[in-house]
Amino acid sequence: MSFPARSAPALLVLADGAVFEGDAVGAVSPGEVATGELVFNTVLSGYQEVITDPSYAGQVIAFTYPHIGNYGVTPDDDEAARPWCRGVVLRDMTARPSNWRATGSLEEMLVRHGVPGITGIDTRRLTRHIRDAGAMGCAFGTAPEQTLAAAARAEPGTTGRDLVSEVTTAAPYTRGSGPIRIVAYDFGVKETMLRRLEADAQVTVVPATFPADEALALGPDGVFLSNGPGDPAALSVPVGIIADLLGRVPVFGICLGHQLLATALGARTFKLPFGHHGGNHPVKHMASGQVEITSQNHSYAVEAASLPTTGAHATELTHVNLNDGVVEGFRCTELPAFSVQYHPEAGPGPHDARYLFADFHALMNGVRS
Repeated sequence: MSFPARSAPALLVLADGAVFEGDAVGAVSPGEVATGELVFNTVLSGYQEVITDPSYAGQVIAFTYPHIGNYGVTPDDDEAARPWCRGVVLRDMTARPSNWRATGSLEEMLVRHGVPGITGIDTRRLTRHIRDAGAMGCAFGTAPEQTLAAAARAEPGTTGRDLVSEVTTAAPYTRGSGPIRIVAYDFGVKETMLRRLEADAQVTVVPATFPADEALALGPDGVFLSNGPGDPAALSVPVGIIADLLGRVPVFGICLGHQLLATALGARTFKLPFGHHGGNHPVKHMASGQVEITSQNHSYAVEAASLPTTGAHATELTHVNLNDGVVEGFRCTELPAFSVQYHPEAGPGPHDARYLFADFHALMNGVRS
Protein backbone atom coordinates (compact mmCIF):
# COMPACT_ATOMS: atom_id res chain seq x y z
CA MET A 1 0.00 0.00 0.00
CA SER A 2 1.08 3.56 -0.58
CA PHE A 3 0.13 6.95 0.83
CA PRO A 4 -2.13 9.02 -1.43
CA ALA A 5 -1.20 12.67 -1.60
CA ARG A 6 -2.85 14.49 1.30
CA SER A 7 -4.15 17.04 -1.21
CA ALA A 8 -5.78 14.40 -3.43
CA PRO A 9 -9.45 15.37 -3.61
CA ALA A 10 -11.94 12.62 -2.83
CA LEU A 11 -15.70 12.23 -2.53
CA LEU A 12 -17.98 10.40 -0.13
CA VAL A 13 -21.26 9.42 -1.80
CA LEU A 14 -24.19 7.86 0.06
CA ALA A 15 -26.71 5.41 -1.39
CA ASP A 16 -29.41 8.10 -1.31
CA GLY A 17 -27.29 10.39 -3.49
CA ALA A 18 -25.87 12.74 -0.84
CA VAL A 19 -22.33 13.88 -1.69
CA PHE A 20 -19.56 15.10 0.64
CA GLU A 21 -16.19 16.52 -0.41
CA GLY A 22 -12.88 15.67 1.27
CA ASP A 23 -9.35 14.40 0.78
CA ALA A 24 -8.05 10.84 0.55
CA VAL A 25 -6.03 9.44 3.47
CA GLY A 26 -4.90 5.99 4.53
CA ALA A 27 -4.55 3.17 2.05
CA VAL A 28 -5.47 3.35 -1.63
CA SER A 29 -8.53 1.22 -2.37
CA PRO A 30 -8.68 -1.07 -5.42
CA GLY A 31 -10.15 1.00 -8.23
CA GLU A 32 -9.96 4.02 -5.92
CA VAL A 33 -13.37 3.05 -4.47
CA ALA A 34 -14.13 1.87 -0.92
CA THR A 35 -17.64 0.76 0.07
CA GLY A 36 -19.51 -0.31 3.19
CA GLU A 37 -22.46 0.43 5.45
CA LEU A 38 -21.90 3.89 6.91
CA VAL A 39 -22.38 4.41 10.67
CA PHE A 40 -21.20 7.15 13.02
CA ASN A 41 -19.35 6.78 16.34
CA THR A 42 -19.40 9.48 19.04
CA VAL A 43 -16.29 8.58 21.10
CA LEU A 44 -13.93 11.41 22.05
CA SER A 45 -10.98 9.02 22.43
CA GLY A 46 -10.29 5.37 21.72
CA TYR A 47 -10.27 5.66 17.92
CA GLN A 48 -7.73 2.83 17.64
CA GLU A 49 -9.89 0.49 19.72
CA VAL A 50 -12.90 1.39 17.58
CA ILE A 51 -11.12 0.85 14.26
CA THR A 52 -9.70 -2.53 15.35
CA ASP A 53 -13.01 -3.80 16.80
CA PRO A 54 -14.10 -6.78 14.61
CA SER A 55 -17.75 -5.79 15.18
CA TYR A 56 -17.26 -3.16 12.43
CA ALA A 57 -16.75 -5.75 9.68
CA GLY A 58 -18.66 -4.59 6.62
CA GLN A 59 -18.99 -1.02 7.88
CA VAL A 60 -17.41 2.39 7.31
CA ILE A 61 -16.89 4.39 10.53
CA ALA A 62 -17.56 8.13 10.59
CA PHE A 63 -16.13 9.76 13.73
CA THR A 64 -18.17 12.67 15.06
CA TYR A 65 -15.28 14.04 17.14
CA PRO A 66 -13.44 16.51 14.88
CA HIS A 67 -9.79 15.70 15.69
CA ILE A 68 -8.78 12.06 15.30
CA GLY A 69 -5.26 10.66 15.58
CA ASN A 70 -3.82 13.24 17.99
CA TYR A 71 -2.18 10.67 20.29
CA GLY A 72 -1.06 8.24 17.61
CA VAL A 73 -1.33 4.45 17.87
CA THR A 74 0.32 1.62 19.79
CA PRO A 75 -0.02 -2.18 19.40
CA ASP A 76 -1.05 -2.33 23.07
CA ASP A 77 -4.41 -0.76 22.16
CA ASP A 78 -5.33 -3.08 19.29
CA GLU A 79 -8.55 -5.05 19.83
CA ALA A 80 -7.72 -7.49 17.04
CA ALA A 81 -4.76 -8.47 14.89
CA ARG A 82 -6.05 -6.13 12.17
CA PRO A 83 -8.99 -3.82 11.48
CA TRP A 84 -12.04 -5.38 9.84
CA CYS A 85 -13.86 -2.14 9.03
CA ARG A 86 -14.10 -1.03 5.39
CA GLY A 87 -12.81 2.49 6.01
CA VAL A 88 -12.93 5.63 8.15
CA VAL A 89 -14.45 9.08 7.64
CA LEU A 90 -12.92 12.02 9.52
CA ARG A 91 -13.23 15.76 9.92
CA ASP A 92 -9.50 16.21 10.53
CA MET A 93 -6.69 13.68 10.89
CA THR A 94 -3.78 14.85 13.02
CA ALA A 95 -0.60 14.81 10.95
CA ARG A 96 1.86 14.88 13.90
CA PRO A 97 0.64 12.90 16.94
CA SER A 98 2.10 13.50 20.40
CA ASN A 99 2.11 10.73 23.03
CA TRP A 100 4.90 8.88 24.81
CA ARG A 101 3.11 5.56 24.18
CA ALA A 102 2.76 6.09 20.43
CA THR A 103 4.74 3.90 18.06
CA GLY A 104 3.33 5.52 14.93
CA SER A 105 0.58 7.66 13.47
CA LEU A 106 -2.99 6.67 12.73
CA GLU A 107 -2.43 7.08 9.00
CA GLU A 108 0.58 4.77 9.13
CA MET A 109 -1.63 2.16 10.79
CA LEU A 110 -4.34 2.57 8.17
CA VAL A 111 -1.83 2.15 5.35
CA ARG A 112 -0.18 -0.84 7.02
CA HIS A 113 -3.50 -2.66 7.28
CA GLY A 114 -4.94 -1.54 3.95
CA VAL A 115 -7.72 0.62 5.41
CA PRO A 116 -8.77 3.60 3.26
CA GLY A 117 -10.03 6.87 4.70
CA ILE A 118 -11.33 10.27 3.79
CA THR A 119 -10.74 13.46 5.78
CA GLY A 120 -11.98 17.03 5.53
CA ILE A 121 -15.59 15.83 5.65
CA ASP A 122 -18.27 17.97 7.29
CA THR A 123 -18.99 15.22 9.83
CA ARG A 124 -21.57 17.33 11.65
CA ARG A 125 -23.68 17.54 8.51
CA LEU A 126 -22.99 13.87 7.75
CA THR A 127 -24.04 12.72 11.23
CA ARG A 128 -27.26 14.71 11.08
CA HIS A 129 -28.00 13.13 7.70
CA ILE A 130 -27.44 9.56 8.96
CA ARG A 131 -29.44 10.30 12.10
CA ASP A 132 -32.39 11.38 9.96
CA ALA A 133 -32.07 8.89 7.08
CA GLY A 134 -30.51 5.92 8.90
CA ALA A 135 -27.36 3.92 8.26
CA MET A 136 -26.92 3.17 4.57
CA GLY A 137 -24.47 2.05 1.94
CA CYS A 138 -21.72 4.44 0.92
CA ALA A 139 -18.70 4.68 -1.34
CA PHE A 140 -15.71 6.99 -1.14
CA GLY A 141 -12.43 7.56 -2.92
CA THR A 142 -10.86 9.47 -5.77
CA ALA A 143 -12.92 7.79 -8.50
CA PRO A 144 -15.49 9.86 -10.46
CA GLU A 145 -18.73 10.75 -8.67
CA GLN A 146 -20.82 8.58 -10.99
CA THR A 147 -18.65 5.54 -10.22
CA LEU A 148 -18.90 6.15 -6.49
CA ALA A 149 -22.67 6.67 -6.66
CA ALA A 150 -23.17 3.35 -8.45
CA ALA A 151 -20.96 1.57 -5.92
CA ALA A 152 -22.88 3.13 -2.99
CA ARG A 153 -26.22 1.97 -4.42
CA ALA A 154 -24.83 -1.54 -4.92
CA GLU A 155 -23.52 -1.86 -1.36
CA PRO A 156 -25.60 -4.63 0.34
CA GLY A 157 -25.06 -3.46 3.94
CA THR A 158 -25.20 -5.88 6.86
CA THR A 159 -28.86 -6.99 6.88
CA GLY A 160 -29.17 -10.76 6.50
CA ARG A 161 -25.41 -11.23 6.26
CA ASP A 162 -23.22 -13.62 8.20
CA LEU A 163 -20.10 -11.52 8.82
CA VAL A 164 -19.02 -13.57 11.83
CA SER A 165 -17.56 -16.25 9.57
CA GLU A 166 -15.09 -13.64 8.28
CA VAL A 167 -13.72 -12.66 11.70
CA THR A 168 -13.94 -15.76 13.93
CA THR A 169 -10.85 -17.80 14.81
CA ALA A 170 -10.08 -20.76 12.55
CA ALA A 171 -9.10 -23.04 15.45
CA PRO A 172 -9.34 -23.11 19.26
CA TYR A 173 -6.59 -21.54 21.36
CA THR A 174 -6.04 -20.99 25.08
CA ARG A 175 -5.33 -17.86 27.11
CA GLY A 176 -4.59 -17.53 30.83
CA SER A 177 -4.02 -20.13 33.55
CA GLY A 178 -6.43 -19.36 36.40
CA PRO A 179 -8.44 -21.89 38.43
CA ILE A 180 -11.69 -21.25 36.54
CA ARG A 181 -12.16 -22.67 33.04
CA ILE A 182 -14.11 -20.68 30.46
CA VAL A 183 -14.99 -21.48 26.86
CA ALA A 184 -15.28 -18.24 24.88
CA TYR A 185 -17.14 -18.32 21.57
CA ASP A 186 -15.38 -15.99 19.16
CA PHE A 187 -17.95 -14.12 17.10
CA GLY A 188 -15.44 -11.26 16.75
CA VAL A 189 -14.03 -11.14 20.26
CA LYS A 190 -12.09 -8.09 21.43
CA GLU A 191 -8.68 -8.32 23.06
CA THR A 192 -9.87 -6.36 26.10
CA MET A 193 -12.60 -8.93 26.73
CA LEU A 194 -10.07 -11.74 26.77
CA ARG A 195 -7.84 -9.79 29.13
CA ARG A 196 -10.72 -9.38 31.57
CA LEU A 197 -11.69 -13.04 31.34
CA GLU A 198 -8.16 -14.44 31.69
CA ALA A 199 -7.34 -12.33 34.76
CA ASP A 200 -8.18 -15.34 36.95
CA ALA A 201 -9.28 -18.01 34.49
CA GLN A 202 -8.09 -20.33 31.76
CA VAL A 203 -9.94 -19.25 28.62
CA THR A 204 -10.29 -21.51 25.60
CA VAL A 205 -11.37 -19.43 22.61
CA VAL A 206 -13.31 -21.45 20.04
CA PRO A 207 -14.74 -20.78 16.56
CA ALA A 208 -18.30 -19.49 16.19
CA THR A 209 -19.62 -22.88 15.04
CA PHE A 210 -17.77 -25.03 17.61
CA PRO A 211 -20.23 -27.83 18.58
CA ALA A 212 -21.82 -27.62 22.03
CA ASP A 213 -20.81 -31.14 23.04
CA GLU A 214 -17.18 -30.44 22.16
CA ALA A 215 -17.30 -27.25 24.20
CA LEU A 216 -18.74 -29.12 27.20
CA ALA A 217 -16.09 -31.83 26.78
CA LEU A 218 -13.51 -29.17 27.69
CA GLY A 219 -15.03 -29.09 31.18
CA PRO A 220 -15.85 -25.37 31.36
CA ASP A 221 -17.19 -23.69 34.47
CA GLY A 222 -18.84 -21.20 32.14
CA VAL A 223 -19.35 -20.22 28.49
CA PHE A 224 -18.80 -16.69 27.22
CA LEU A 225 -20.51 -15.36 24.08
CA SER A 226 -18.53 -12.51 22.53
CA ASN A 227 -19.34 -9.44 20.48
CA GLY A 228 -19.27 -9.58 16.70
CA PRO A 229 -20.47 -8.06 13.43
CA GLY A 230 -23.52 -8.40 11.24
CA ASP A 231 -27.11 -9.54 11.57
CA PRO A 232 -27.86 -12.03 14.38
CA ALA A 233 -30.80 -13.35 12.36
CA ALA A 234 -28.31 -14.78 9.85
CA LEU A 235 -26.53 -16.93 12.48
CA SER A 236 -28.76 -19.97 12.88
CA VAL A 237 -25.89 -22.38 13.61
CA PRO A 238 -24.48 -20.43 16.60
CA VAL A 239 -28.03 -19.94 17.90
CA GLY A 240 -28.58 -23.70 17.83
CA ILE A 241 -25.30 -24.27 19.66
CA ILE A 242 -26.25 -21.79 22.39
CA ALA A 243 -29.65 -23.48 22.76
CA ASP A 244 -27.82 -26.79 23.34
CA LEU A 245 -25.64 -25.19 26.03
CA LEU A 246 -28.45 -23.56 28.02
CA GLY A 247 -29.06 -25.23 31.35
CA ARG A 248 -25.89 -27.29 31.11
CA VAL A 249 -23.37 -24.55 31.95
CA PRO A 250 -23.49 -20.87 33.06
CA VAL A 251 -23.58 -18.47 30.08
CA PHE A 252 -22.63 -14.79 29.78
CA GLY A 253 -23.11 -12.84 26.56
CA ILE A 254 -22.01 -9.39 25.40
CA CYS A 255 -23.30 -7.41 22.39
CA LEU A 256 -23.85 -9.93 19.54
CA GLY A 257 -23.57 -12.65 22.18
CA HIS A 258 -26.48 -10.97 23.97
CA GLN A 259 -28.57 -10.97 20.79
CA LEU A 260 -27.76 -14.62 20.05
CA LEU A 261 -28.62 -15.70 23.59
CA ALA A 262 -31.95 -13.90 23.32
CA THR A 263 -32.61 -15.59 19.96
CA ALA A 264 -31.79 -19.00 21.42
CA LEU A 265 -34.41 -18.32 24.12
CA GLY A 266 -37.04 -17.56 21.47
CA ALA A 267 -36.79 -13.77 21.25
CA ARG A 268 -36.50 -11.67 18.09
CA THR A 269 -34.03 -9.02 16.99
CA PHE A 270 -34.41 -5.94 14.78
CA LYS A 271 -32.17 -3.39 13.10
CA LEU A 272 -31.86 0.06 14.68
CA PRO A 273 -32.11 3.10 12.38
CA PHE A 274 -28.47 4.11 12.91
CA GLY A 275 -27.36 1.87 15.77
CA HIS A 276 -25.58 2.63 19.01
CA HIS A 277 -21.93 3.48 18.44
CA GLY A 278 -20.12 5.50 21.09
CA GLY A 279 -18.78 5.73 24.61
CA ASN A 280 -21.42 7.81 26.35
CA HIS A 281 -24.72 5.88 26.35
CA PRO A 282 -26.70 6.05 29.63
CA VAL A 283 -28.04 2.69 30.79
CA LYS A 284 -30.30 2.14 33.79
CA HIS A 285 -29.64 -0.84 36.06
CA MET A 286 -33.22 -1.83 36.86
CA ALA A 287 -32.60 -3.46 40.25
CA SER A 288 -30.63 -0.59 41.78
CA GLY A 289 -31.91 2.35 39.74
CA GLN A 290 -28.32 3.43 39.12
CA VAL A 291 -27.29 4.85 35.75
CA GLU A 292 -24.16 3.53 34.05
CA ILE A 293 -22.36 5.38 31.27
CA THR A 294 -21.50 2.71 28.73
CA SER A 295 -19.56 1.98 25.57
CA GLN A 296 -21.68 0.56 22.74
CA ASN A 297 -21.26 -0.70 19.21
CA HIS A 298 -24.20 -2.47 17.63
CA SER A 299 -26.63 -1.98 14.78
CA TYR A 300 -29.17 -4.60 15.94
CA ALA A 301 -31.12 -5.00 19.18
CA VAL A 302 -33.41 -7.42 21.01
CA GLU A 303 -37.16 -6.83 20.71
CA ALA A 304 -38.28 -6.33 24.32
CA ALA A 305 -41.79 -7.72 23.88
CA SER A 306 -40.42 -10.96 22.41
CA LEU A 307 -38.36 -11.94 25.47
CA PRO A 308 -40.10 -14.88 27.21
CA THR A 309 -41.37 -14.14 30.73
CA THR A 310 -42.73 -17.58 31.66
CA GLY A 311 -41.64 -21.18 31.34
CA ALA A 312 -38.20 -22.76 31.28
CA HIS A 313 -36.78 -19.87 29.22
CA ALA A 314 -38.27 -17.08 31.35
CA THR A 315 -36.25 -13.85 31.47
CA GLU A 316 -36.10 -10.67 33.52
CA LEU A 317 -35.08 -7.30 32.12
CA THR A 318 -31.99 -6.01 33.95
CA HIS A 319 -30.79 -2.98 31.95
CA VAL A 320 -32.48 -0.40 29.70
CA ASN A 321 -31.05 2.31 27.44
CA LEU A 322 -32.23 5.71 28.68
CA ASN A 323 -31.90 7.31 25.25
CA ASP A 324 -34.38 5.12 23.39
CA GLY A 325 -35.56 2.33 25.72
CA VAL A 326 -33.64 -0.45 23.94
CA VAL A 327 -33.05 -3.66 25.90
CA GLU A 328 -29.52 -3.44 27.31
CA GLY A 329 -29.53 -6.55 29.47
CA PHE A 330 -31.55 -9.47 30.76
CA ARG A 331 -31.09 -12.58 32.88
CA CYS A 332 -32.76 -15.97 32.79
CA THR A 333 -34.78 -16.64 35.94
CA GLU A 334 -34.75 -20.44 35.55
CA LEU A 335 -31.33 -20.94 33.96
CA PRO A 336 -27.79 -19.73 34.83
CA ALA A 337 -27.50 -17.26 31.96
CA PHE A 338 -27.43 -13.48 31.47
CA SER A 339 -26.25 -10.95 28.93
CA VAL A 340 -25.82 -7.26 28.16
CA GLN A 341 -25.96 -5.33 24.90
CA TYR A 342 -23.22 -2.87 25.81
CA HIS A 343 -19.49 -3.35 26.47
CA PRO A 344 -18.48 -3.70 30.15
CA GLU A 345 -14.84 -4.27 29.14
CA ALA A 346 -14.89 -0.86 27.37
CA GLY A 347 -11.43 -0.07 26.10
CA PRO A 348 -10.55 2.73 26.75
CA GLY A 349 -13.66 3.28 28.89
CA PRO A 350 -15.94 4.06 30.62
CA HIS A 351 -15.58 1.34 33.25
CA ASP A 352 -18.91 1.68 35.09
CA ALA A 353 -20.02 -1.86 34.16
CA ARG A 354 -16.92 -3.94 34.86
CA TYR A 355 -18.78 -5.54 37.77
CA LEU A 356 -20.50 -7.79 35.22
CA PHE A 357 -17.37 -9.92 34.92
CA ALA A 358 -17.49 -10.43 38.70
CA ASP A 359 -21.17 -11.36 38.33
CA PHE A 360 -20.17 -14.02 35.78
CA HIS A 361 -17.61 -15.45 38.19
CA ALA A 362 -20.18 -15.47 40.98
CA LEU A 363 -22.63 -17.32 38.72
CA MET A 364 -20.00 -19.92 37.85
CA ASN A 365 -18.91 -20.34 41.47
CA GLY A 366 -22.54 -20.68 42.55
CA VAL A 367 -23.10 -23.53 40.12
CA ARG A 368 -19.82 -25.18 41.11
CA SER A 369 -20.71 -25.11 44.80
